[in-house]
Amino acid sequence: MRVLYCHRLPVAKPRDAVAFVDFQMTDDLRLYGLRLIRHPDGRFMIYSPQCGQRQAASFGKPLAEQMTALAIEAYEAAV
Repeated sequence: MRVLYCHRLPVAKPRDAVAFVDFQMTDDLRLYGLRLIRHPDGRFMIYSPQCGQRQAASFGKPLAEQMTALAIEAYEAAV
């Protein structure tokens, strides 16, 4: 798994997306437009894109933590 692209966003308020992140999960699977959210307590979390009012995907806790860590690295490196 690796980050393909990270696009930083201007932050307006808590719980807003701070970046959109694209991941290559395997050679056969890529996920685009995941949102990196900064919570009011400063904690980050990765969320899948939405299809209307529903999440397009969900991730188990260990995978979500790993993806969040990679997204934070990419976010901090993005200019």
